[in-house]
Amino acid sequence: MIIFVTGASAGFGEAICKRFIKEGHKVIALARREEKLQKLQKELGENFQFIVSDVNDIQTIKNGLKNLPKNFENIDVLVNNAGLALGLESADKTKLEDWEVMINTNIMALVKLTHLLLPEMVKHKKGHIINLGSIAGSYPYPGANVYGATKAFVKQFSLNLRADLYDKNIRISNIEPGLSGGSEFSIVRFSGDKLKASQVYENTKPLLPDDIAETIFWCANLPEHININRIELMPTTQAPAALNVAKSNHKED
Repeated sequence: MIIFVTGASAGFGEAICKRFIKEGHKVIALARREEKLQKLQKELGENFQFIVSDVNDIQTIKNGLKNLPKNFENIDVLVNNAGLALGLESADKTKLEDWEVMINTNIMALVKLTHLLLPEMVKHKKGHIINLGSIAGSYPYPGANVYGATKAFVKQFSLNLRADLYDKNIRISNIEPGLSGGSEFSIVRFSGDKLKASQVYENTKPLLPDDIAETIFWCANLPEHININRIELMPTTQAPAALNVAKSNHKED
């Protein structure tokens, strides 16, 4: 198989690339940090090719695809992994710019890449789009505001693609992890504050990038007549939170 992975230079994306390469598949990695991609190529060999681009720069991605070796044509699996959360403030205290970045990365880039690669999959009557969602798309929590909303979009977009493509032999899956460590997610969320990021994982055992990579690898390698619509996975130490009830501001009449 030929796998296209976004956000491929670290965290989930790097682990996904390594998992597929390990089994002899070809990987096209997309990320902005060329030095990290070059290091991975040196480690993983000729089955690993990369495109240096922002995930929203479709023209650069198109050009990059044209410049790949011939044996990297006809992408079988698109893994829309790139995404981020910025901040954990209440909606009334957030920066509008942060909301815009999350919408552009988590929604618009995913939509653009799907729109770019899907027609060829339909033409060849074969393909699988695997989106990285989040339990934040199903379970609200304080501070998730726009981040959770973008992941809710990804979930519904995935299901709607299934409705469009069920008769075209195209599979669509949404992978929805819970608390996950071993990546730059929390460091990015807290603007580089490593102490605050590390506190997210104190006294618990989160999911790790290899766990997500293994899940995606399994999903992609099932027989073609099986489509996994959604996988919701959490560490054993996490469960969906109860609804929040504010009591301190209640005043008796």
